[in-house]
Amino acid sequence: MTLTPSRRVGIVALPGLLVGFALLTGLGWRAVARYATPYTAEAASGAGPVGSSETRAGLMRLGAAYESGSFSAETRAGRFPGLRSEGAQSFFVGRTNPGVTPLEVLLGDGDRPLLNNGLCPPDMASIDDRYCVDRYEASLLEVLPSGEERPFSSFDSLDGHTVRAISESDVYPRGYVSGVQAAEACARSGKRLCKPDEWREACMGPKRLTYGYSSANQPGRCNDHGRSPMGVLYAGNGLGVRAAWNAERMNAPALNQVEGTLARSGSHSGCTNEYGVYDMVGNLHEWVADSEGTFQGGYYLDTKLNGAGCTYKTTAHVAAYHDYSTGFRCCADVAQ
Repeated sequence: MTLTPSRRVGIVALPGLLVGFALLTGLGWRAVARYATPYTAEAASGAGPVGSSETRAGLMRLGAAYESGSFSAETRAGRFPGLRSEGAQSFFVGRTNPGVTPLEVLLGDGDRPLLNNGLCPPDMASIDDRYCVDRYEASLLEVLPSGEERPFSSFDSLDGHTVRAISESDVYPRGYVSGVQAAEACARSGKRLCKPDEWREACMGPKRLTYGYSSANQPGRCNDHGRSPMGVLYAGNGLGVRAAWNAERMNAPALNQVEGTLARSGSHSGCTNEYGVYDMVGNLHEWVADSEGTFQGGYYLDTKLNGAGCTYKTTAHVAAYHDYSTGFRCCADVAQ
């Protein structure tokens, strides 16, 4: 994958991976400190300095804390003693000297989970250190035969395209996706679909509230009040007859482009909880890991019919089903 500046900023070499790499290769802490150079324009070009003795000492203490199991929430928040003011998390953002060590050896891509190290990548939220959940509903990158990647439409047909899932704010998330396609897109990013209970837990937040932000619905806080795009596009075309709601019509790319329907990810800023996940109620139905076919959370026209808010659950469709309302987000495991 060609790393654009925005992708580089999202890359995080987390402590456990650096620790494991040093121990595996026998390079020791000097090598870890050498390769964990903070991200700067010089570092990006491979010409940056290795780092100060104070920074190396801080990194060693950080590694010792991780190895001893005392890698606390305070440490993760970037307040570990001995590291520079921007903190431990910022220290690990960057790339190594490509002339010495390829970026992928130590870091991996920023929107893919790293090896099991107990932490979540920056585009995912940690659910009590047990698993990770994408902060936003999934959008897609197309993987070309050359291996290069480019953004893929949130509306056009997936037929004939190879895609993988990403989680980004301020983009239109992907509808028109089946449970099968969603699982494949997550897998190509080193993730997986959330288990039904995981999804509900992440949606409800640490306080276990029906709507995540509250135990009571606040209309409009999430995207739960949209227009019917079928009614707009096919008005007067016999929508009172079940046969009118066919696969061709319900997968028309124009549906989610009708004004007042699908919202950009994170644009309803209050539709969140203390975990930092967005739009789990409304906007798009979200497929979960169920071979029989299940999606949860409701969408922009309905967050009540099959359960309120985070308890919303639809099991009426097989996993190969898709229409304009069906989207997803991914989960990932962390070390136990």
